[in-house]
Amino acid sequence: MRLTAGGRKAWLAAHIVSAGAWIGIDVVLAVLVFTAMLTDDPALAAVCYQALRLFAVWPLLVAGLVCLGSGVMLGLGSRYGLVRYWWVAIKLVLNLAMVTLAVVSLRPGVGEAAAYGESLLAGLPGTAPDLVFPPIVSPACLLAAVLLSIYKPGGRIRRTGPAAADRKAAKPSVIGGMKAK
Repeated sequence: MRLTAGGRKAWLAAHIVSAGAWIGIDVVLAVLVFTAMLTDDPALAAVCYQALRLFAVWPLLVAGLVCLGSGVMLGLGSRYGLVRYWWVAIKLVLNLAMVTLAVVSLRPGVGEAAAYGESLLAGLPGTAPDLVFPPIVSPACLLAAVLLSIYKPGGRIRRTGPAAADRKAAKPSVIGGMKAK
């Protein structure tokens, strides 16, 4: 399956916009988390922790899934494939890991943060949630994905097994610059 030029541009636009949205959501997540952690004002910390509940998981998940889906379409519809080149395979793994972590790890942490924010507003004691890693790890992974897209390092993934042996056997040998018969 090959994408038309217009189809490729549409999927590429969706991929770039969703990645940009994902990065933007991560930046806002970082601002809220670090503001809540570093402020001396309990009301500001409470509002920051509660604001995480509004956007941190579901918009992040939607952006990640759109980025994943558009990336898969670009991979399937272009010469790069999904697991033909190292840089594409690494981006695929990063995307799957980040989307999974948003649901499995971030979602419960955001729920705890919102509950802690409510207790701060009520003047009740509590323990601040540990949300330092998501706003550091996710942008770092997204930066790595962007750099992989730009530089495309690593070349092709070598194929092994019967299919690779069949392709190798089908290629004519070259001896001294001339094809062997």
